[in-house]
Amino acid sequence: MTSGLYHTAPAAAAALAEEIHALKAQRNAVILAHNYEYGEIQDIADYVGDSLGMAQFAARSDAPVLVVCGVHFMAETAAILSPEKTVLIPDLEAGCSLAASINAEQLRAWKAEHPGAVVVSYVNTTAEVKAESDYCCTSGNAERVIRAIPADREILFLPDMFLGSYLRQVTGRPMQIWAGECHVHAAIRPAMVERQRAALPGAEFLIHPECGCVSSTMHYLATGSIAAEGTHILSTEGMIRHAAQSGATQFVVATEIGVLHRMRKANPAKQFHPVDESISCKYMKLITMEKLRDSLRDMTHLVTVEPELAARARTAIERMIAL
Repeated sequence: MTSGLYHTAPAAAAALAEEIHALKAQRNAVILAHNYEYGEIQDIADYVGDSLGMAQFAARSDAPVLVVCGVHFMAETAAILSPEKTVLIPDLEAGCSLAASINAEQLRAWKAEHPGAVVVSYVNTTAEVKAESDYCCTSGNAERVIRAIPADREILFLPDMFLGSYLRQVTGRPMQIWAGECHVHAAIRPAMVERQRAALPGAEFLIHPECGCVSSTMHYLATGSIAAEGTHILSTEGMIRHAAQSGATQFVVATEIGVLHRMRKANPAKQFHPVDESISCKYMKLITMEKLRDSLRDMTHLVTVEPELAARARTAIERMIAL
């Protein structure tokens, strides 16, 4: 049963799940899954959440083996926070288009152009970029990070230009923004929102601040073209909390479609619609039940970060977690 939310037929998924549970017990491992993974991966995981939640869970866990069902920078973050643990990722090709949009050499050159600036890196970055940063952030705590920086300090925000634009508008802080983007969120356009608004006029709209529609959506909200009531710009975890607490019964979700699985599972009486069925991350979807089983069976693929680099990157990550 291949679809945006599932990859494996139910019977095959059940058989693989038995194998995975046995191997997990044998290895004394825990499985961390991102919200954008296939539904059957989320169902077997010990933890499902966003990048920040995965990092926090990895740091708290006593398990000696962490299997990260997400993209490579998430496994790197787990390895940085838990250097004594074995960190595995089921597919080494599970990269991130946003993380790939800036490297450490480019960041060092940018910093040289703005001496004394505070560097805030979205968590979707490599360990090398984190090591050159003052703070990391997620979409959930990015606003708090920006507001915590003294008003007289220049800010370099990277790499997501849509999240950066959103933060500049909501905080009023001038900042330099790197021109990077996530291929999934950049594909969410205002026309998609407008189309679903017309098709589902009574639904609440939950929009991720990474999306390509954010700047225009904020403009539409300010001018009244889109009703402020029922439109919410939220992090992934913020969307999940809002959906549970809201009295609404229908929601249109403008982020990667994998999160719909968790929302539907937690709120069976409510309906959740993707802003468009095409909004799926090809990298997240590289992780399958077969690859997860093989990872536990063969202890592949190991993700490590060189100790000196990890120590430098850890400072920025720990500041993110503290906020």
